[in-house]
Amino acid sequence: MLEVIYQDQHLIAINKPAGWLVHRSWLDRHETRFVMQTVRDQIGQHVFPVHRLDKPTSGALLMALSSEVACLLAQQFEHHTIEKKYHAIVRGYVNQADIINYALTEEKDKIADKYTSKISQPQPSITHYSPLAKVECPIEIGRYPTSRFSLLALRPITGRKHQLRRHMAHIRHPIIGDTTYGDLRQNRGVSHHFASSRLMLHASYLSFKHPMTGDKLQLIAKSDDAWMHLLSQFGWLGIVPELERQHLSMV
Repeated sequence: MLEVIYQDQHLIAINKPAGWLVHRSWLDRHETRFVMQTVRDQIGQHVFPVHRLDKPTSGALLMALSSEVACLLAQQFEHHTIEKKYHAIVRGYVNQADIINYALTEEKDKIADKYTSKISQPQPSITHYSPLAKVECPIEIGRYPTSRFSLLALRPITGRKHQLRRHMAHIRHPIIGDTTYGDLRQNRGVSHHFASSRLMLHASYLSFKHPMTGDKLQLIAKSDDAWMHLLSQFGWLGIVPELERQHLSMV
């Protein structure tokens, strides 16, 4: 059963687990777990997607309970009036807050876009980031005798595909566990020394105007056991208390 973080007669938000597809896709034919179908069966009602999270990303996922509400929410996403916040653990020390303003070209899928000849143009892409904590561990990964990591809050202004993962790789602070844009050596080292192999990117916060009532909603998705496990090992418990669960089943 998926964790519901908000529900009323118009919309529902769940805490998406890492490793789940939002909806069924022929590009991943062997996958058996899908958020939309599971939520539909869980509440006994059809749901309408209004945005998506990558399969390895966890956190707040918003869905509408009617096509009308889905359209209104989609407009808010399109006009960038929905505030989104993520948390990530990245390689290296990030010492100060900054803005990444780096255009991204739409990535083509090797299968779905195999016969597409149109060349995509770079699209404006903006991400705000700020460091929350950093740690140096006496563990050799790569050519250095110690390893450094930072905990970041990320706020994407635009919503390009894989934007946060690509932007963090662009500034040479790839997100831990990112098998596409990340540092393979770092990923293997963290998996071996800290028993953590998932993408350390969590959609922690959504703030938006309710499309029917006009009320402001602020939704928080708590971190999972894998996040809590790594936060504990890095000595970061208490840094973002609103995301932490009371009990650790992996520590």
